[in-house]
Amino acid sequence: MSKSYRLAILGATGAVGTELLELLESRNFPIADLKLLASERSIGRSLRFKGENIPVEPVSDRAFENVDIVLASAGGSTSKTWAAVAVAKGAVVIDNSSAFRMNPEVPLIVPEVNPQAAANHQGIIANPNCTTILMTVAVWPLHKVKPVQRIVASTYQSASGAGARAIAEVKTQTSAILQGQPPVAEVLPYPLAFNLFPHNSPLNDLGYCEEEMKMVNETRKIFGTQQIRITATCIRVPVLRAHSEAINLEFETTFSAEEAREILNSSPGVKLVEDWETNHFPMPIEATGRDEVLVGRIRQDISHSCGLELWLCGDQIRKGAALNAIQIAELLVEKNLLKPLAISH
Repeated sequence: MSKSYRLAILGATGAVGTELLELLESRNFPIADLKLLASERSIGRSLRFKGENIPVEPVSDRAFENVDIVLASAGGSTSKTWAAVAVAKGAVVIDNSSAFRMNPEVPLIVPEVNPQAAANHQGIIANPNCTTILMTVAVWPLHKVKPVQRIVASTYQSASGAGARAIAEVKTQTSAILQGQPPVAEVLPYPLAFNLFPHNSPLNDLGYCEEEMKMVNETRKIFGTQQIRITATCIRVPVLRAHSEAINLEFETTFSAEEAREILNSSPGVKLVEDWETNHFPMPIEATGRDEVLVGRIRQDISHSCGLELWLCGDQIRKGAALNAIQIAELLVEKNLLKPLAISH
């Protein structure tokens, strides 16, 4: 007798939804029944899973009946509409949108950082923002040894952060420019091919965009402290997939690069990538399709005796979204925080 779970993917046809499907299969998540849910425009489609074509169903109240876990990646407004419905029908919702992240009653989880928070869920668990996930996986192991006083983050975010249509748009724009034609921007506000621009999420009164404030507020919640001073600048760059981040850390006392390198080399979810002789450090093209956050170019901050610099790259769709959600689901299963459907094999 083994335990399997009835699972639904909300937003199954999107970039993260299809990645969820691939990871569920490759990680052999114990599934008794799988529902693929999407908007009306996706009805009639089917997606491949373990050799079978599974039809995409419309989202409705009935769609969440007899479901144990919902992996939601269809946007904040959709999650706000349907998460409560799913919970009322007995499911646990792992939500990839920003809808519930700062709700004090909703755990915000990166399994390598704060898995213990899963025990406090009331039916909804939030998946952090992609840039936050990648940064916290790399910074947390250092923070545990010497608490971080201040974080200065600069991000270089790929088109994948804006979804599958943005990836396709960059490809089209690139082709147009190479043929001497003007690039057309419809998904993103400006052409991204051969260009970059500050993240276009809404600005607050201090001039920080929403994406930057997510890194500030979410990191504090995940680390369980409001004392860390954090500032961020988020930039969209012409990379198809995988985000990059330059991180400056300030500690109370000196934190040697050698010690940091040793800690990160044995930390879960991290792969150290450093070849100083060839100037080879993490690159988004090498992070694409990988589970780990690639970290390297670790060095002392020459402007501050207690400062440390590092550079990281991580697959935004994978660890920055889909993989983190599935790791949360695996955590719930491992800790027996779901009611399983027992089936015999």
